[in-house]
Amino acid sequence: MAKVLVAGTGLIGTSAALALREKDVAVYLSDIDADAVRLARELGAGQEWTGQDVDLAVIAVPPHLVGEVLADLQKQRAARAYTDVASVKVDPIADAQRFGCDMTSYVPGHPLAGRERSGPAAARADLFLGRPWALCPGPETDDRAVRLAQELVSMCGAKAVTVGAGEHDSAVALVSHAPHVAASAVAASLASGDDVALGLAGQGLRDTTRIAAGDPLLWQRILAGNALPVAEVLERIAADLAVAASALRSGDLDDVTDLLRRGVDGHDRIPGKHGGPVRDYGVVQVVLQDRPGELARLFNAAGLANVNIEDVRLEHSTGLPVGVAEMSVRPQDTDRLADVLRFHGWHVPPVPSGNPVDPAVRRRAVSPQPS
Repeated sequence: MAKVLVAGTGLIGTSAALALREKDVAVYLSDIDADAVRLARELGAGQEWTGQDVDLAVIAVPPHLVGEVLADLQKQRAARAYTDVASVKVDPIADAQRFGCDMTSYVPGHPLAGRERSGPAAARADLFLGRPWALCPGPETDDRAVRLAQELVSMCGAKAVTVGAGEHDSAVALVSHAPHVAASAVAASLASGDDVALGLAGQGLRDTTRIAAGDPLLWQRILAGNALPVAEVLERIAADLAVAASALRSGDLDDVTDLLRRGVDGHDRIPGKHGGPVRDYGVVQVVLQDRPGELARLFNAAGLANVNIEDVRLEHSTGLPVGVAEMSVRPQDTDRLADVLRFHGWHVPPVPSGNPVDPAVRRRAVSPQPS
């Protein structure tokens, strides 16, 4: 695959273009928004499309426009094969059939990656690394088209997952679309909160409501295209919440405890890093002063310790010029990292070697020693 057209230069389209450019693929860009194309070009995502033939066209437009754009590109014989990145699949496939598209060269797709921000300015070449990317070819889809779509996924660093369109839509209703609505419901309840309440907000609330910052109009279109599966999941969530509310009013908390336990079980089923099994990590916490270079100095010390940071969280202290960096590493690396951090001036509490950090230890953190 040498040449690719990306039709739609939003977050997903521009991120795919940036990833392909890193693989030296010639990328052409098109969008009804000339400013979006201009910005994507300035970011190094490719050059404007002027009708060149390509190997693969990636249709990165809202779900309700996929069929129309596919039909238009096929009339121009723009590519040997076509795929899309819409977050629902049944309706775009039906639209493509209604527009009379050639379904043999079309591979419906959906990368399970994104951010709460949108537009080309939010794009990242590494957005898809280790993420699942659903491909939903039909029985009539040509093998050559499937291979080109799989090559796209591989070049973007994602993992191709072949799934039926209906099964895909039910799955994303459960793991993406309904959680977004639920997070939005929690965030909406904050609108009536006073300054005292919101001043007590911690990282847990930020984590729970982060995705609620997504573009409402974009999400309205996504939800409209997957309405019934999302409604079914939300009804189950609403039923659980209604039972919990009733139990709290009656004082009989058995049903609440049951929900909390089922929540733990469900959380434990979420795949770990790069889609692999969930792993227990040791955690090292350090308080950072709010000044330039602190985080870089901390990461540099971890590099000198030859320790891979599997994940990192930053928590900011309300009203104070400090924050807490919580670094997750392999349990066997915690002591080495702690020793190196101490050597470079950070005061770190003792961490049990070879075992995941106890929650009580995770809550302890101290400031770095004055240099």
